[in-house]
Amino acid sequence: MIGEKSKQGGATITPLVYLVDDDEDFREEMVLGLSRLGLEVHGFHDAAALYRVYATRPPDIVILDIGLEGEDGLAIAAHLRASQSLGIIMATARSSIDDRVDGLTRGADAYLVKPIDLRELAATIVALNERLKRLRTPSQPPPPTPQWALVEGGWVLTDGIGHRLRLTTSEQCFLGRLFSERGKTVGRRALVEALGADVYDFNYGHLDTIASRLRRRAEKSNMLLPLHTIRGSGFAFSD
Repeated sequence: MIGEKSKQGGATITPLVYLVDDDEDFREEMVLGLSRLGLEVHGFHDAAALYRVYATRPPDIVILDIGLEGEDGLAIAAHLRASQSLGIIMATARSSIDDRVDGLTRGADAYLVKPIDLRELAATIVALNERLKRLRTPSQPPPPTPQWALVEGGWVLTDGIGHRLRLTTSEQCFLGRLFSERGKTVGRRALVEALGADVYDFNYGHLDTIASRLRRRAEKSNMLLPLHTIRGSGFAFSD
């Protein structure tokens, strides 16, 4: 069986796989089929759902559709590639050479075009996982866990492992409000109030701009920011 679990040092080993696709039928078909082949697979409909689970249990491999609402698959791939070593597979209907090149450039290890045969996807997962296992060096200590904090009066974000980011005024207000309810969803109205703006005369899309810009600036400072957009609700900052 393609997904046969292997044994290493007496322990049963199988890759943990997360699949992100907003097509419920495809997602359920792939999760069920791959699970029957012996793989541990969990499905998610968007980036926010993925990030919530990823923060507590990182996977070995992530399978991403590109055309997701909110944060698309390419943005997720670039975001995850800056973190731990993991495998990224694009599973999408976009088939042009430009799309393939863009996907691989943004961090994908493999690029599959829908309709996708279950056996091909399973074989890709197993082959990629084996390659990653050979690249990993068990003798190396695990990377340090970030300890996020706002310092210097709330104007500097630090991850506690040597990286710092000086915030703009809007970023300081935005993150300060999220830190006040760490790990919980803070509604958009509460964030607008934290910015000192009029909740009735404010372009709420500007909150997404602040969050997106903050993530990009953090990535340039080698910081993987656990800032999550909760669709229809607001934002959350959780380790």
